[in-house]
Amino acid sequence: MSIPQLNDCLLDVQNRVAILTLNRHDVRNALTGTRIVDDILQVVDWLNAQSDVQCLVLTGAGSAFCSGGNVKDMADRSHDFAGTAPELAQRYRQGIQRLPLAMQRLEVPAIAAVNGPAIGAGFDLVNMCDLALAGEKAKFGETFVNLGIIPGDGGAWFLPRKIGPQQAAELALTGRIVEAEEAQQLGLVLRVLPQQELMTGALALAQQIADKPGFALRQTKRLMKLSETTALAPFLDICAEVQGQCHQQPEHLEAVQQLLKKMR
Repeated sequence: MSIPQLNDCLLDVQNRVAILTLNRHDVRNALTGTRIVDDILQVVDWLNAQSDVQCLVLTGAGSAFCSGGNVKDMADRSHDFAGTAPELAQRYRQGIQRLPLAMQRLEVPAIAAVNGPAIGAGFDLVNMCDLALAGEKAKFGETFVNLGIIPGDGGAWFLPRKIGPQQAAELALTGRIVEAEEAQQLGLVLRVLPQQELMTGALALAQQIADKPGFALRQTKRLMKLSETTALAPFLDICAEVQGQCHQQPEHLEAVQQLLKKMR
């Protein structure tokens, strides 16, 4: 297996689980002004082509998970935030908006292991994942309105689907910061773990997922995404087609035989 060479992230693979660490702790793993978005896109395309990697764990190096946009660059009107309104719009389309599209096309389940603050686009990145676990030091904030901007990365699409429209509206319209325990109560994260146990817990969950039959695993994730935008009748038709394919997979037949052995 040839692992892609990344610039601002670290990638490791253990037992069919890929671990991607955002590695720009000098800027709290900001998504703008770094190569982190490019690295994530590269990893998504690589994972989709790998039949022997079945889950992704995404975490941050240092004290933060991801701080989103670089506020200093916003203040200076430099780098990603320079130019006229049409130029900025195009830069969003060609820049950070590639991230939600990539996470939507990722075929394997993604788990966010939130080790520290996940703010702005960093919070949205958590919501782009299928599952999230938080360490005790994690904090979350849809803070764009505090800066007089909107979630240009599509965060207003992901957040209501995660916790419902009213809870999402309260977070997006107040821009307040949510501590780890409240994040669990809201449904933003599955569990809160002691800080030193976060990665152990995330890897255990990832392994439980990665050990499942690969074709069915990827198709289950695909169908869950399709259910967000597909009416029931055509959705059931797609399910029938996919199920027909599943019944022909060697992994299905092996799993059935294993279950029959346990029943004897």
